[in-house]
Amino acid sequence: MSDFKIAVQKTLVNEGGYTNDSVDPGGATNFGITQADMPGVDMQSITQEQAVAYYAEHYWKTLYSQIESQDVADKLFDMGVLFGIGTAVRILQLSVEITVDGAFGPNTLAAVNQADATSLLTTYKANLVTHAFNVVTANPALRKFVAGWGRRINS
Repeated sequence: MSDFKIAVQKTLVNEGGYTNDSVDPGGATNFGITQADMPGVDMQSITQEQAVAYYAEHYWKTLYSQIESQDVADKLFDMGVLFGIGTAVRILQLSVEITVDGAFGPNTLAAVNQADATSLLTTYKANLVTHAFNVVTANPALRKFVAGWGRRINS
């Protein structure tokens, strides 16, 4: 079964520390957490422990712990942080060819656990790359992020 503590450490590395890029729709972020996520909090002062607690409460969904492949759980969690939970789940559902509703429920869990983890990750990553390019097509100002998103998706 999958472990949040393993998944969150990878995401913290991917997200890094404080940034405030005017092109980024998230604005000021620290460990990938936006000002909108924590109104009134000085984003530069967020600690890693605060970030882990925030991610445990808001991003690690109950059934994620029942995903048999840690690698699949890590990728789903990280992509939820990057693109939003609903988007990450919808792309995963597309990858396992089940009804796409953006909710990680028992049917999605069963389909994920029945899939070959290596093949699923390959398909999921390809679909995520397509999504990243679609985001940039819809908002060309985000083009500067696509190479980094690609590296992160394929890590």
